[in-house]
Amino acid sequence: MKTVPAPLTGSGLVDTFGRPLRSVRVSVTDRCNLRCQYCMPEDEYAWLPRETLLSFEEINVLVGVLAEYGVDKVRLTGGEPLLRRDLPTLIRLLRGQASIRDIALTTNGMLLEEQAESLCEAGLHRITVSLDTLRPDRFHTLTKRDMFDRVVSGIARVNEVGLQGLKIDTVVIKGFNDDEIVPLIEYGKTVNGEVRFIEYMDVGGANAWVKDKVFSRNDILLRLEQAWGPIEPEQEHGSAPAQRFRLADGTTFGIIPSTTTPFCATCDRSRLTADGFWYLCLYARHGLDLRGPLRMNDLATVRERIRSGWRNRIDRGAEERKRLESSDGRGQFIELDELRQDPRLEMHVRGG
Repeated sequence: MKTVPAPLTGSGLVDTFGRPLRSVRVSVTDRCNLRCQYCMPEDEYAWLPRETLLSFEEINVLVGVLAEYGVDKVRLTGGEPLLRRDLPTLIRLLRGQASIRDIALTTNGMLLEEQAESLCEAGLHRITVSLDTLRPDRFHTLTKRDMFDRVVSGIARVNEVGLQGLKIDTVVIKGFNDDEIVPLIEYGKTVNGEVRFIEYMDVGGANAWVKDKVFSRNDILLRLEQAWGPIEPEQEHGSAPAQRFRLADGTTFGIIPSTTTPFCATCDRSRLTADGFWYLCLYARHGLDLRGPLRMNDLATVRERIRSGWRNRIDRGAEERKRLESSDGRGQFIELDELRQDPRLEMHVRGG
């Protein structure tokens, strides 16, 4: 008989490994205004039909149901979420839910300068901006857009309007930007932002991921130790994906080692696509349709799909991908032809 571990918390819904349902990443659009090599490098994709996209009111209802089962943290994402018009309206709706204690947003920063104030006024708790290089030429090479200055201006605006909890996410790619780890930490100090380095991941198919491009957590720590001396780990509680560390001068930073050290054992997050499909793992091949019963005003079915889906959850996608390394079977996660047939398999659709 299978032994089920004790729940990680005292209440709420738990899966087959005892992991609670606590966090949901809500994709509000599958569109993006950059074409980053590691995420969505193609010029065109199979986009979700407009009529299938959830309204803000529908998103708020689904988050409310998820909150009944323990979700108290929401991260708005995409694609690029600031492409969705009137996003502060959704933030205000979510702020009206007593059970939701944390609303965050991840953005590429392209539209942040003009929207930062309205996001702050709407009550956004935290913001994360993706910035992989401090060199405009590299930014153009990585994103196919000459918009580095707009991103930096958006980050500066975050501090001006008083938005709290700024984090800067950097995907580290060996041979491309690993020489900027130290400068990025220094930049983070100037903008009151905590830098989080992310190991290059192999989600999706169009990104042509190869293992040799991974600059690991240990590589990152070694590079920083060479610059600043001994680094101390921060004592953390909970299931945040980032491992946090402190430099000798008190500066904190994070590393998300999803490729070399997966955090599946404590993962409490799920993903809701812009068209209402609920994914229990970033690597999941299939999601649960919540839009269908929602639009039929059948919340009982929505609740049952959430309840049974999480209780039966066995996903440990990143660990399974890592195990393939020993057998030389870790190729592209999903082939391009399959991605074109089902856009929800792309990372940018499910809120990577």
